[in-house]
Amino acid sequence: MRSEIIVELGPEDDALELPWASADGGQRYYDLKRRPELLLEVREAHDNRELGEFLVTVNASVSLVETAKCDTWLTDDLSEAEQVFGAAWKFGSYIDLIFTEREPRFQFEEHEAFAERLAKLLQRAPEISAAAEFIVRRCYYHRGEMESESDAGYYFTFYLSGYGDDEDEARRRWNVGLKLVENALVQLSAQHRKQHQRQS
Repeated sequence: MRSEIIVELGPEDDALELPWASADGGQRYYDLKRRPELLLEVREAHDNRELGEFLVTVNASVSLVETAKCDTWLTDDLSEAEQVFGAAWKFGSYIDLIFTEREPRFQFEEHEAFAERLAKLLQRAPEISAAAEFIVRRCYYHRGEMESESDAGYYFTFYLSGYGDDEDEARRRWNVGLKLVENALVQLSAQHRKQHQRQS
């Protein structure tokens, strides 16, 4: 499975504010780590069982990370670089991830190292028509109601694309890719727990 790490920290690059809400209030951040029952409010997971399972696993108490935002889409508009997959359709998604522990949220090196370990694990996975990108971006963690009361840190945007000759095949390959990333995140979290237990 193809995986790539990108860093986007420029002034024009995308950034996240946490918590966030859409201008009309129709969509907003749900703290699934501490209130898993709020998964019922995440519209993107209503008709996507695999996404729902991913959100449950990644927001579990034993996970190093948690989710902040997500979306999925289906398209036949593929870029020139994507022609290498020889597919007509793409099922894509993005999921924003943040560290659960506060301190690593503000350390760029922690984000870079974590993304590298994740990408290495995925490179060992079987070759499938799917690609993952992990982008390190800026996140402004609000401390109160005022947006000015925030701390500048980082987060990951995880993009996943599955490719196929038809819509169903593209989605199936996306499903496989999502499960591979889910397993890699579980493995990294388990390694982290073992390391902490040895140190304590």
